[in-house]
Amino acid sequence: QVQLVESGGGSVQAGGSLTLTCVASEMLFKRTVMGWFRQAPGKEREGVASVWIGYDGPGYVNSVKGRFTISQDSAKNSVYLQMNNLKPEDTAIYYCAAGEGFGWTLESRDYNYWGQGTQVTVFS
Repeated sequence: QVQLVESGGGSVQAGGSLTLTCVASEMLFKRTVMGWFRQAPGKEREGVASVWIGYDGPGYVNSVKGRFTISQDSAKNSVYLQMNNLKPEDTAIYYCAAGEGFGWTLESRDYNYWGQGTQVTVFS
């Protein structure tokens, strides 16, 4: 079973920054896609950012474009989410996910493995 280990969540003042890290214990797929999702109370789970490991062209949900950056380190089976200019509406539980595919995707059904989730809280 693939295990995804997350770190970097916490509490930050509005306008501040956080970096989330996700490390996969192994890669079962020849073509691995990894992504970040979030879920706030009373809202549906939302795809935030995604990248095809070892390739270019990440994708983002519109609400985080220009503020969040996803990056990868294929040698370490890792992805990162740099979050800048955080807003209170970014408050949510953030999940790392991995799956097999041929490009980035923000659809949760395209992912096979999920991390435990990490809380991000942005206060005014």
